Amino acid sequence: MRILIASDLHGSLSSLNFLVNKAEELAPDMLVLLGDLVYHGPRNPLPEGYDTRSVLGDMERISKLPCPITAVRGNCDAEVDIAHLPFAVVENAWINCDGLAIFASHGHRIPEKPPLPETFPAGCVILRGHTHIPRAETLSGYHFWNPGSLSLPKGGSRRSFAVYENHTFTVYEMDGEAVLQERVNA
Repeated sequence: MRILIASDLHGSLSSLNFLVNKAEELAPDMLVLLGDLVYHGPRNPLPEGYDTRSVLGDMERISKLPCPITAVRGNCDAEVDIAHLPFAVVENAWINCDGLAIFASHGHRIPEKPPLPETFPAGCVILRGHTHIPRAETLSGYHFWNPGSLSLPKGGSRRSFAVYENHTFTVYEMDGEAVLQERVNA
């Protein structure tokens, strides 16, 4: 199964267009959006191509992709924006894929490292956004994955997204260079 993963677009039309084009190119089996889709947030600078009205209008392009969408709510996603999206947005989602239990969340309400609440089974993947920093590491048997941000990278990283395929999570910068990778066994 191939999953295209993106987070923290923060209203950037150029990032949304990149994501749609990447989805058309890769033909994923699923698209996962990890929140903070429309609004830039009160502490962030305006991202390149910031245009919330156009982003809301162009989200229709994502909903027409031939793959299911799992979208989770970020801390900057307001009810008024979510109401205008052409797909469902949930607080968190469990994705079962290739024998892996993947917990998709924006990540602002769960710990960055163990210990984790008992609801997380050992060996599961914590797939999150929020920090805008790519991540692929295993701590105490839990896999922590973050695609970084397509619009507002932080911590010295560059604009990025991720692809999961064949038990491997890979973070790519927008130029296609792989910058992080982790392989896990189910």
